Order: sequence, then C-alpha cells, then structure tokens
Amino acid sequence: MKLSEMKQVLAANALRLTKSLGQNFLHDQNQLRRIIEAAQLSNCDKVLEIGPGLGPLTARLLERAGTVLAIEKDARLVKFLEGKFQVQAIPELPLDPEALSGGGLHLAHGDALDFLKTNQRNWSRWKLVANLPYSVASPILVELATGRSGPERMVATLQIEVVRRLTARAGSPDYGVLTLLVQLDYEPGGWFKIPAGCFFPEPDVDSACVCLVRRPAPLLPPELRGTFAGLVKRSFSQRRKMILKLLRADWPSPALEGAFAHLGLSAEARAETLDLEQFVRLTQILAANCQT
Repeated sequence: MKLSEMKQVLAANALRLTKSLGQNFLHDQNQLRRIIEAAQLSNCDKVLEIGPGLGPLTARLLERAGTVLAIEKDARLVKFLEGKFQVQAIPELPLDPEALSGGGLHLAHGDALDFLKTNQRNWSRWKLVANLPYSVASPILVELATGRSGPERMVATLQIEVVRRLTARAGSPDYGVLTLLVQLDYEPGGWFKIPAGCFFPEPDVDSACVCLVRRPAPLLPPELRGTFAGLVKRSFSQRRKMILKLLRADWPSPALEGAFAHLGLSAEARAETLDLEQFVRLTQILAANCQT
C-alpha cells in the first residue's frame, strides 16, 4: 500500500487516525521489504502482528508465512481489515495461539498489551513481526521476552531510542533495565533506521526496526527469573549510587560482600558497569546463599 493509496483509503472510509493509539502507518515499500527479510519467514512460520493498522505489513506477511495472527485495538480498522483480506477466523481475546487451526489471517480485536499481561501463553513456535504502537512498544516486548515461552524471533519497528536501549552494552548511557530484561533471553540481531517520511502521518520521533533472536538455551532457570528482574530493577533504581548500597535493601550485607568478592566486583561499582553475564552470576550466587 503506497502513501497515495493509504490516504485514499482513509478518506474513503472516513477514518481519522488517533494519536493516543500510536497510529503512524508505515507505507514505504523498501522498508517493508527490509522488515520481511529480517524476519526470515517461511510458509511454515506462525507470525504474531500487533497493530496491523491498514494492513501494508500484513499483506507481505501473508505472502511469506503460513499463519498470521493480527491483534488490532481499533474496531474501525478491524472492520476495514475484514473487508480487505480473506480472514480465516476472528478469535476473541483471550486466546490460546496454539489452538488456532488453519493458515491464513486470524484477526483479533482487543488490547494486545492487556492480553499479554493477563494471559501467559506459549509463543515459542511463533515470530513477532510488527510496527508496534510506540506508546506500548516497550511493555509489549518485555511481556513477550520475559514470558514462559517467548517467540523465536521478534522483529519490531519502534522509537529509535528504545532500539538503542534494547541493543545496548554495559557502559553505554542507553544500558539499563529494559536492556537486561530482554537480553536475558534474546540476542540483538541488528537494526536499521526508518526515516519519519516513511510513515503517515509522520511521527515526531525517529524510528528503527530491530531484530531480536531468542537464545538457544536460557541463561537462568524459571525459578530465578524473578530474582534476576528484582535485582536488576533495584540496581538501576538510582543510577548514580553504588550497586552494593542499593542491593542492601533486599539482601544481607555479608551475602552481598561475599558475592562481590567472588565475582571480583568493586564495592564502588555502579549498575551500568556490570554486564549481563555478571548480573546472571550475581543472581545465581545470591539465590544459592540466602533468601531475600
């Protein structure tokens, strides 16, 4: 769908876009092609698309993937998509993605973030490919990445500042809680910038598409994931303070000092200086030696 076609569709259907829903639709054909290439799709793939809008990415997903589950919050756009595509099923939320039968497009109306927050589902055989609504993009990625079984690959268009946080390394100003919560299970697989002029209407922020690939083996067992998340959040709660002092709110000093000594960490270390592996090892040592 080219920009001229998109404007015609909006006018013909009397659709006024809502800024609060993050309705900035990607129309540039080259950028859409790059997103599809990053997803590495085959006709055996199942794809979750959140926020399909007018369906320019949906159309390309249907050409490559076997099954597409699109979740759209705007009822007006759901109605438009029903008329535009041959919809195989219109499931109601909440739903079990593994229970969807048949290929093609399955179109659900509802709030994807609420669904993901309240329904832990198995997405391990799925890929996320989406131009996410920017207002909820980070929470959606965290819910999928930290769930019991996240998608094997996530290719998402986001604000460029969020992409930088997702792909950051220790020592970077962009490195923080979001980085670690997602990278615990996903390795950044590259990203590319998408100019504002590729969207309609043009967003006020710069955008980029990032590819996140699920790690072949988990770095922590399920029972330690909550401990890891709590430790990371406490460590970054006050970035300028030493991590050892901050963690004393949750852990006894002897256990912390022993763990820091074991890992060769300075007592004056701050959160942004510890890499993912060090946070994982700190979680393991503290969990093994004491309880919060």
